[in-house]
Amino acid sequence: MLSYQHIYHAGNLADVQKHALLARMLEYLTRKDKPLSYIETHAGRGLYQLDAAEAVKTGEAKAGISRLLGKSLLSEDHPLATAIAKTREANGDMAYPGSPLVAAHLLRGTDALHFAELHPQENAALRQALRPHGLGRGVNVHQQDGFELAQSLLPPTPRRGLMLIDPSYEVKRDYAQIPGHIAKMHRKWNVGVIALWYPILTDGPHKTMLSALEAQDLPGALRHEVRFPPAREGHRMVGSGMFIVNAPYGTEEEAARLTRLFAKLG
Repeated sequence: MLSYQHIYHAGNLADVQKHALLARMLEYLTRKDKPLSYIETHAGRGLYQLDAAEAVKTGEAKAGISRLLGKSLLSEDHPLATAIAKTREANGDMAYPGSPLVAAHLLRGTDALHFAELHPQENAALRQALRPHGLGRGVNVHQQDGFELAQSLLPPTPRRGLMLIDPSYEVKRDYAQIPGHIAKMHRKWNVGVIALWYPILTDGPHKTMLSALEAQDLPGALRHEVRFPPAREGHRMVGSGMFIVNAPYGTEEEAARLTRLFAKLG
């Protein structure tokens, strides 16, 4: 299915959790001079304008990143704040980076970046957003199924690195198939950081998936979840989760900080 477009949800509270953890992990991994690989299986368009009609219609960014920045709840030295500042310097005060631009701003010219995005319009927009960051020269955009791309790249070159799996879950079989995908990925790439984002919905479809993942006893596994009110009446998402294999040093501390932050937000 190709109907999902993240512009309606960009900068929401789920993005805050996901992007803050991603940015902190990348900041840690780049402390070493050694190059790394970054892979995204469901990239989206990479760059969003929070005053676009779609974003304003849902109000999710206003309740999410805009609220945090307005209340100075995201410290200026946080790597996500750095990525947002760089994005806005180039694209205006209402711009917001999706995970591809968060990665592009925090990674280096020696790193290899691979992004999969099937939606034709989203793929074209992603290419445009990444053009200033070395598209075709270390930064690669693929119009391909993300799980197929990941399996074809593993183990990547360079071997150290991180993969973000961030599907829309419009295809309900994703919940059942993801544990198998991750098990296979880890067998091929046992040193890689594999980070899975998932929504927490009122009917709990993530629970069986998480049970299957935790039964694999994957190394360095970290599960972090935050809860928040539904964005509007009848909205099924009431939280956001990340399941991380080989979680880098400091990720658990960042997760605890986010737990406290979301408690403040109520």
